[in-house]
Parts: sequence; C-alpha cells; structure tokens
Amino acid sequence: MKLEILHQPDSAIAKIDMAPQEELIAEAGSMVAMSGHMQVSTTLRRGKGGGIFGGLKRALAGESLFLSVFRSGASPAEVYLAPTLMGDILPYQLSGTDLVIQSTGYMASTPGIDIDLGFQGLKSVFSGESIFWLTASGSGMVLLSAFGGIYEVMVDGEYVVDTGHIVAFDKTLNFSITKPGSSWIGAFMGGEGLVCRFKGKGRLFCQTHNPGAFGQMVGSKLPPK
Repeated sequence: MKLEILHQPDSAIAKIDMAPQEELIAEAGSMVAMSGHMQVSTTLRRGKGGGIFGGLKRALAGESLFLSVFRSGASPAEVYLAPTLMGDILPYQLSGTDLVIQSTGYMASTPGIDIDLGFQGLKSVFSGESIFWLTASGSGMVLLSAFGGIYEVMVDGEYVVDTGHIVAFDKTLNFSITKPGSSWIGAFMGGEGLVCRFKGKGRLFCQTHNPGAFGQMVGSKLPPK
C-alpha cells in the first residue's frame, strides 16, 4: 500500500494505491473517487467493540453507524479519501502505544488497527466535546484528519489545549477538563471556554481551527427555516 497526501494543508486529500488483495477501512462518506473494479462493502465496527453494540456506540459518539471497507481484489487499485471539513491529513504509524482520537479526527486505518469507543466520563460532558472518544490499538497506519492544519506537540510534564483543538493523543497522557485561568467567570466572559490539561509524557496532535466554534459562527448567520 502506497500513500500520498495531496493539496496540504488546507484542502488535503489522501491518494492510496493498493496492491492486489489489500484492504482499507475508512469512515463512511470519506471516499472521493476510486478505481472502477474496487470492491466496497459496509460494516459495523470491526475489531474491539464490534457488532450492533459497537455500531450504536459510534452513533452515540456522533460518528457514522457504518464503516466502508475497500478491497483491491485481484488487481491493483486506488482510492481517494478526504475529510468532511477542509483541513489537513496526518498518517500515523501505530505500534505499542494506544492512541485516543477525537471523534471527528478518525478517517481511515489498515486492517491491523482496532478502533474502539470508550466513555470518557463527566469531564467530557462538561467540556462540550464528544462523550465518546475513539481508541486506536494494534499495529498499522491510522489516517487522522483535522479542521485546518495539524501539528504535533511532545508533552513532557504538563500542557494545556483548548478542548476544540484536540485531534488525538497518546494514551500515556492523563487529562482533566478545567478553566484556562484562575476565574470561571473570566474564562467564559473572555470566550476561552474550557481547556484540556494534559499530564505525563507522550505525543499530542492539535488542529489550528475549532470546528465547534466555526459551526456556531456560521449557524448564527444562517436565515431561520
């Protein structure tokens, strides 16, 4: 399998060349174009958290109930994938350390990756972000997508990120939801909202734009139905 990311960083699209008998799992609706002989099927969550229950957990997380499975068949094939929002794509090689992914940050993965959903507790409810986040485990490649650019931070100690700018992070990092300053009133009046305070050692991936804030801005300017 050969991967090429085109039109980075603001309008990224992934071109994936597949050898015969290769397989790729992707978020439903992410396919832009593909070879005519590509074999495509839909499935509920594969691997951990599979079956009907796994699919329903995905739906509760704001994800599609189904995933798309692309198989090249007897001949080489290609497929183009792109995120829903304009932004960047990052290929992440997973091996050993699990990766926690914001629900909108997962786009595709190779068959050796298990994608599960786990309840993150009240800290996610209060953050205004998804209650369920995905956890990627196993060995292989995961394609992460972001709204805007995506960049990596190596955390060693403590680091603070606005909740809407988180894409993914190593499961070795612990986190808590808190206010950005000393005052709750100042935090909300200043428009900063809540932040995620990470502690430990591991990689953190952030996006330059906040999809929630963008949605609120655009939605407020739309005419009423």
